[in-house]
Amino acid sequence: MSFEQRINRIWYAGDAVPWWLAALVPVYRALSALRRMPYALGLRKPARIGVPVIVVGNLVVGGSGKTPLVIALVEALRARGWTPGVVSRGYGGSAREPRVLDDNSLPNEVGDEPCLIRRRTQVPVAIGSDRAQAAALLRRHGVDVVVADDGLQNPSFARDVEICVVDGRRRFGNGRVLPAGPLREPASRFATFDFRVCNGDAPQTGEVGMQLAGDVAMPLAGDTPARALDAFAGMRVHGVAAIGDPSRFFDALRARGIEVVAHPFPDHHAFIAGDLDFGDDLPVLMTEKDAVKCAAFARRNQYFVPVSAVLPEHFFDAVAAKLAAGKGCRQQARR
Repeated sequence: MSFEQRINRIWYAGDAVPWWLAALVPVYRALSALRRMPYALGLRKPARIGVPVIVVGNLVVGGSGKTPLVIALVEALRARGWTPGVVSRGYGGSAREPRVLDDNSLPNEVGDEPCLIRRRTQVPVAIGSDRAQAAALLRRHGVDVVVADDGLQNPSFARDVEICVVDGRRRFGNGRVLPAGPLREPASRFATFDFRVCNGDAPQTGEVGMQLAGDVAMPLAGDTPARALDAFAGMRVHGVAAIGDPSRFFDALRARGIEVVAHPFPDHHAFIAGDLDFGDDLPVLMTEKDAVKCAAFARRNQYFVPVSAVLPEHFFDAVAAKLAAGKGCRQQARR
């Protein structure tokens, strides 16, 4: 059993927390408090960039569906008359200086999720370890609202709306803070967010339900036709996923009647061609996030399954209304 598998069993499967992990919790709490202290004491102020900011994130380490929600938010805001842009830290990429992605941006430089978001939305996307500096670059592109992919725990970046996504299946795991559990902040913080979105299973009181829908397998190689996902029913395929919870992707394929040989990889894994060499000609199905890193060595039997976040329209209406109310307050304050 790998270290990652062992940690996941402790966090999500009920295994006992070893003493050495429990002993590190006060250290993590102290470091987090030190990071927030200058802002709590008023010694430093969160940076503002002059346009409203929505932060989409989660309380736990790993994925919960925030990137599909970011894409859905961008599309919904654009449909309501806004001109959105997206900012991300660019996790998994080598670049640290703020930059706006272009057609030549590579996942190993700017991160897989920013590349995916730009490809799906065609809006300006900026990355940088300093999110405020990166977000400021978006204003040159006419952006009037910024959606931040992650960053709920970053006190240096001012925001107008906070949206937290929770995995409906795994929730908060054992409910303990890092490293004894998966929580970046205590679970009590969940109640303070403007909106709480539940990805998957039945949402709890006060949560907005979100489902991930995907019905088509798109080819990585451009000369291969797309196929309905149901066309793979009854077939044996290789499933590839380098996301926070790979089992969610594999289970979604199995629910379609597909026989999956699962190949989980660590989140944000930097794929090489050999990673997908399974010694046979079976179809390979992967997530869209993985596909942006595998396109350079694509084969004809490799497909990705794009998913879209499905949420009630009243959720997007409420987010847009909160942005509009905040915009009005800021305009009055400047007069």
